Amino acid sequence: MEKTELLYSGKAKDMYLTDVPGVLWAAYKDQATALNGKQKVQIEGKGTLNRQISGLLFEAVEAAGIPTHFIKNWDDQTMIVRQCTMVPLEVVVRNYASGSFERKFHTAPLLPLAPAVHEFYYKSDALDDPFINDEQITALGFADASTLAATHQLADRVNAVLTALFASVGIKLVDFKLEFGRLPNGRLVLADELSPDNMRLIDEQSGRSLDKDIFRHHEGPLTPAYQVVLDRLKGAAHV
Repeated sequence: MEKTELLYSGKAKDMYLTDVPGVLWAAYKDQATALNGKQKVQIEGKGTLNRQISGLLFEAVEAAGIPTHFIKNWDDQTMIVRQCTMVPLEVVVRNYASGSFERKFHTAPLLPLAPAVHEFYYKSDALDDPFINDEQITALGFADASTLAATHQLADRVNAVLTALFASVGIKLVDFKLEFGRLPNGRLVLADELSPDNMRLIDEQSGRSLDKDIFRHHEGPLTPAYQVVLDRLKGAAHV
């Protein structure tokens, strides 16, 4: 398989067409961004860590019977995926109060949220990915009611798998972002990536962040924390 033309260049990945119809080449970047891409820094090795973590998490989700766009890992920075028509929404799942949720509602840090809270954001860099509710989504034609119901269900299933997996390696899954797309046959699948770039992860023992908040809050180098996540997930995969 070979990559051909660049289809899309995002903040974390470059997506290429390949010589196989319906199959994309996802090249993970050595780049960290914050403030919806307004802050950008090159960090050597970050793309490799994110690709490896994302590959392990997609494999865990697939093993649980949840449909995804994942096909296989190709090399240290490349993943091979099915081409999807993306739903233009980010689905944020919150297990504990943190970040904007904590600030908005003045909650105690890491207040447990039961049931987990789902939030939708419209994917638009020009609009800074604004919050959007179910009625706005359907009224604007971004997704119909059945698609929204399916994303809620799939998000809960992903949450159950990832929460249990991270708990088994001493990490608390605080919240995370998901994206979904439809395959040519119409099937809704989990897409994009699963990495510390789009999750909040906290070490159960030390209470330290193991995610991109380290970069956002200028708390030190990012890759050592991502390496901890990867090493623990690799250990869990070999149990």
